[in-house]
Amino acid sequence: MAAPHTSSRSTALNPPPEPPPVSDAMARAHRRYWRFNIALIVLLMTIGFAVSFIVPLAARGLSGVRLFGFSLPFYMGAQGAILIYLMLIAVYIVSMQIADRALQRAFEADAVARRAR
Repeated sequence: MAAPHTSSRSTALNPPPEPPPVSDAMARAHRRYWRFNIALIVLLMTIGFAVSFIVPLAARGLSGVRLFGFSLPFYMGAQGAILIYLMLIAVYIVSMQIADRALQRAFEADAVARRAR
């Protein structure tokens, strides 16, 4: 790994760019957004893990359960898991669209409050 490049020019004349200031309301909105995103991912990944690993491990015990005339392990192996994965993707898309709209509303409300000052 190379050493960081140091400029011979004075940094006082050309300071690094500062990020724009963020209001407390926007900071809270971003924290809510990312907490929701992480919680949703953890939930959906847990469901995906259960479908991928728990159901096959418990196949013998679940063989008596019938779904659409087939035993549950056979149905999950044949097509049920794929349908559940597609459902998880759809749930993630819809949930994140709702979260994105909420964050956009918070951004617009913050912009209106900034203009009012």
